Amino acid sequence: MGKIEYCEKNLESWLKNTTMAVKIDNINFKHVGRIIHFHRKKAGLSRIDLAMVAGVGKTVIYDIEHGKETVWIKTLLKILKALNITMLLDGPIMEHFTETEDAKS
Repeated sequence: MGKIEYCEKNLESWLKNTTMAVKIDNINFKHVGRIIHFHRKKAGLSRIDLAMVAGVGKTVIYDIEHGKETVWIKTLLKILKALNITMLLDGPIMEHFTETEDAKS
């Protein structure tokens, strides 16, 4: 078994029994970084392991975990997906939003 397969298996086994929801108002990037760090550690992954699983550079893992605010959303989403973290977009008028209505404007 290669290192990536080992990391993915270890991550999958931890994630099967884990559910957690955190509301972050007024996006606090340090808080996001702490959440990613927590999930990475609980999954038994090093920054290099997570970078390999997510398909990103190891430096960006460090940057995010330390609250860097200028990270590509695409990169952040890859990391969140690798850790099985869901990002929820919500707002006071979200209940009125539909994909169809958005496509019209």
